[in-house]
Amino acid sequence: MENQGTPNQGNINQQFQQQFSQPFGQQQIPNSTAVLVLGIISIVGCFCYGIIGIILGIIALVLSGKANKMYNENPGIYTEASFKNLKAGKVCAIIGTCLSAAYLVFLIIYILIIGAAISGGLLDLFSRH
Repeated sequence: MENQGTPNQGNINQQFQQQFSQPFGQQQIPNSTAVLVLGIISIVGCFCYGIIGIILGIIALVLSGKANKMYNENPGIYTEASFKNLKAGKVCAIIGTCLSAAYLVFLIIYILIIGAAISGGLLDLFSRH
């Protein structure tokens, strides 16, 4: 007779195969998902006066540098999907850092112009008419 097992045996085998469908011995690059999440949040965070976006973008870039170095040392032991996440996160972090820096510079220039206008009495000239 064949091995009939329990009715859930097929479901358990299928779940096991789906969970461990990666090639044998390959693992995810450490922090690849964290780099992607931080990179995306750095883009969104650029509208919080640029500070949050710059901080998160720099953290993501540092983490991606370390993870990329680990990948370059042993590329065969890491999955391709985690490497793609790492690259996408690095691109998002660069974009988020640049947008945040540009927004922060814009705010500083804007505050300087308004401050110069207030201290120079420029607003008083316009309010008299």
